[in-house]
Amino acid sequence: MTCQEMIDFLADYLEGELPESQSHTLDQHLALCPECEAYLQSYRSTIDLSTLVCRDREGHPEAMPEDLVQAILEARRLAG
Repeated sequence: MTCQEMIDFLADYLEGELPESQSHTLDQHLALCPECEAYLQSYRSTIDLSTLVCRDREGHPEAMPEDLVQAILEARRLAG
């Protein structure tokens, strides 16, 4: 698995929606690639923070501010 493939599967991986074989392959890649492991931790932190921000703003997790959405998309584009 390449780093780009890891990024492409990351959302499904964190949601537990990857088939077991793909999840295992991604786990192996993460064990060998410190950069992707750091990216995964950053991705998890972003999700956690955005959930807190959105919940605090209006009480609805789906009410994510547009500037936060754009910042996340830009960070993903730069990482890819």
